[in-house]
Amino acid sequence: MTDTSSTTLLYDGRIVRLELQDHKWEIVRHADAVAILVLDTQGRMLCVRQPRRAVGRKTLEAPAGLIDPGETPEQAARRELQEEAGLDADMQLLTRFYTSPGFCDEQIYLFRASNTRESRLPQDDDEEIEVLWLPPAEVLSGMKDGTLAGSGATVIAAMYAQMELTQ
Repeated sequence: MTDTSSTTLLYDGRIVRLELQDHKWEIVRHADAVAILVLDTQGRMLCVRQPRRAVGRKTLEAPAGLIDPGETPEQAARRELQEEAGLDADMQLLTRFYTSPGFCDEQIYLFRASNTRESRLPQDDDEEIEVLWLPPAEVLSGMKDGTLAGSGATVIAAMYAQMELTQ
């Protein structure tokens, strides 16, 4: 890959930055994020349902959120789990991946939470979160047939959960 000969800033917002490179490539700069896989003793996966303006509907997702400036991915995962589900846990990094590398530089770090314990931090003011515990197979089935809407991180978390449960 060659260095970019010209970059023009098109937009610089609170969450995203849009650049035009070489008068051709629109590149979205976005903070990295975390997603957290939590399984209970019955093999159910922790999910949160919340309205998402970008898609105009409620989605079902693994707990997730942006990494704040100065935070490590693990710190962000613990904070997000406390905010969204009232739990703290030990974190193990499972994988990381780009959400849409054709135009965006955002990476998601997927953690597996273990040794969960109650610990709540306040939710963000604009969040409406419903906590659900669902079998990973149900999450995957709903994503496949379209009865559930969610993120790629949720699908990957559910696949990791299925692998763990079948080993």
